[in-house]
Amino acid sequence: MKYYLISGEPSGDALGARLMQALRRKDKKAEFYGIGGDGMKNEGLDSLFNISDLAVMGLAEVIPSIPRVLRRISETVADIQKVRPDVVVTIDSWSFSARVHKKLRRLKMGIPQVHYVAPQVWAWKKKRARTMYKYIDLLLTLFPQEPRYFLPYNLQTVFVGHPVIESEVVNGIRGDFKKRHHIPEDNRLLLVLPGSRHNEVERLLPTFLEVVKQLHERYNDFSFVIPTVSTVSEQVREMVGRSGLPVEVVEGTRERHDAFKSGDMAVAASGTVALELAIVDVPHVIAYKVPKLTEWLVRHFIHIQFVNLSNILLGKEVVPELLQQDCTVEKMMYYIEQFMKHKPIYNRQMEGFEKVRKLLGMGQTTPSDNAAEEIIKAVKSFKK
Repeated sequence: MKYYLISGEPSGDALGARLMQALRRKDKKAEFYGIGGDGMKNEGLDSLFNISDLAVMGLAEVIPSIPRVLRRISETVADIQKVRPDVVVTIDSWSFSARVHKKLRRLKMGIPQVHYVAPQVWAWKKKRARTMYKYIDLLLTLFPQEPRYFLPYNLQTVFVGHPVIESEVVNGIRGDFKKRHHIPEDNRLLLVLPGSRHNEVERLLPTFLEVVKQLHERYNDFSFVIPTVSTVSEQVREMVGRSGLPVEVVEGTRERHDAFKSGDMAVAASGTVALELAIVDVPHVIAYKVPKLTEWLVRHFIHIQFVNLSNILLGKEVVPELLQQDCTVEKMMYYIEQFMKHKPIYNRQMEGFEKVRKLLGMGQTTPSDNAAEEIIKAVKSFKK
């Protein structure tokens, strides 16, 4: 079959690459067309255009780019008409994906339209759930609670599992990291994870480094590592260098995964990284700060009880969330010392992380294989 896949950002590209692998396992003659990044290109996709054209954030950047994005939508639809695929699958980036699906609906091409990764209607824009059935035939979700938001509105919705459980982080090797970096085996290793964006690092790393300083002064059996990414590595190294603290900064997939497997506890920015820590049983605390205007907007437009994905999944706080004025050295130190002594919060996290792994589908069929299965089923049922 011909599969037309559309991803508009790096996280979707990673999902798309795994999906292509899974589809190829089930359909040896699969042909792929569409839009993707490096991951999907490595799997054989000849992308219609560079996805950087769609990766636009911030009002100042969005407005000038509108004509280009509208042109890309038209080009994508024209290419789909030319290819005549058996199915169109958009991955995340709902703002772009929705406009493609709406145009295709009007053309009545008679092919199933699928979207992979549900918009977070449980957090904001709940009205989206009522209208998506008009533009797509199948929605594949990452979280088990999401189908209930869409099924009442006649949209076939299937939970397939979260991609974090396919992460190579579970294959990290604990002993290797400490040996490579000459860390005494008995030392506790603190993972410091200040985020992957420059503004996150700027706001969070000074506080995290103050935590490192206090631990270094109080205890003689602590080592510290920041597994960073290329986008902010220079900034991280410069800030660590200025601090004069004994913090190892590492880059690369293997270093990151081995560090996660070797970590005894962590302080981390909010995001998917927290799920990675959960699936490898690293006790951690989440800390985050945003500017006052952003805080005001979030409080008024986003309605969620928790920001941490583990807490959202479990419906209760097992991972402390130190946000805004609570993002302090004193509060982080309190929780780290609780982890050190294996106080009740440590046991609550270990029990919670086991539930998180089950909820995300860990130990079962991979999310990519589940997604591929549902897509192929949708095509077959559409042709009947």
